[in-house]
Amino acid sequence: MTDPNAYTVETSPPDITGYRAGNTGIDYFTTLDSGAPGPHVMITALVHGNEICGAIVLDELFRAGIRPLHGRLTLAFCNVAAFERFDPARPEASRWVDEDFNRLWTPEVLDGSRDSVELRRARTIRPFLHGVDFLLDIHSMQHPSEPLLLAGPLAKGRRLASEIGYPALAVCDSGHAAGRRMRDYAAFGDAASTSNALLVECGQHWAQHSVTVARETTLRFLARYGVIDAERGPFRFAENPQPQKLVEVTHPVTIESEIFRFARPFTGLELIEQAGTLIGWDGEREVRTPYDRCVLVMPSKWLYRGQTAVRLGRFVSAPA
Repeated sequence: MTDPNAYTVETSPPDITGYRAGNTGIDYFTTLDSGAPGPHVMITALVHGNEICGAIVLDELFRAGIRPLHGRLTLAFCNVAAFERFDPARPEASRWVDEDFNRLWTPEVLDGSRDSVELRRARTIRPFLHGVDFLLDIHSMQHPSEPLLLAGPLAKGRRLASEIGYPALAVCDSGHAAGRRMRDYAAFGDAASTSNALLVECGQHWAQHSVTVARETTLRFLARYGVIDAERGPFRFAENPQPQKLVEVTHPVTIESEIFRFARPFTGLELIEQAGTLIGWDGEREVRTPYDRCVLVMPSKWLYRGQTAVRLGRFVSAPA
């Protein structure tokens, strides 16, 4: 029987070994300095080792000889230890080595006594992030779904998503009960700070179009901060953005039991018209939509206790 959750690997992981030395004192972190005043902009890939579209785009930028017009640009490959295990025959298996790199970003965890491959890497990266003004973190999705920007819970994230304008959907949420994301760490998650971050979910992990989305979002992010000139330079926008819609997540569904199951297959961005519609069971507890026109955001196929099964949200009129 064919696994309905098995997807074709359409892309190939790049060889990033040439970027290991970098120039920052952190393996696989390279900072390019324009010598002109401007912000420190950072693009990160491989926070999850099996999400390779961002690594492909960073490799393209390096090979194209990108140099910032203003400020500094850092291109960074994060969980390389997991990526090194990527196998197209078992592409899900390299998401992490010991634990999710993108659930570690609180002082309590980073300063705690726990140890793992991911925590050691996060602790190495942590001081560097305090010098970054604007971060784009490139991710992809388990299921085929329209790409989206995760703008976080703050008004500044919503505004930045609107300024970038691509992809055509932005989602505002507070993350996961299992732990804080890197995009919400420190100044990025401080409403009083001018530092800002976005996380882009480019589409299904290994779909070719996810690379297109990663590339387009990256170029638009870089252009927003004057790192590139997309009208005169070699890096040009390739897609015409559509009017952006905004979904506000109101109910992240965190799994409380040992067994969670969906009422039917969901892949993401399904619009459930009627409040009270059954979407799944957390053990014996029914999970139903809390209001009419409820949007399902990124349902997971890894349904473990403490993890997010799905996020429930609704369309709002405009960025705050």
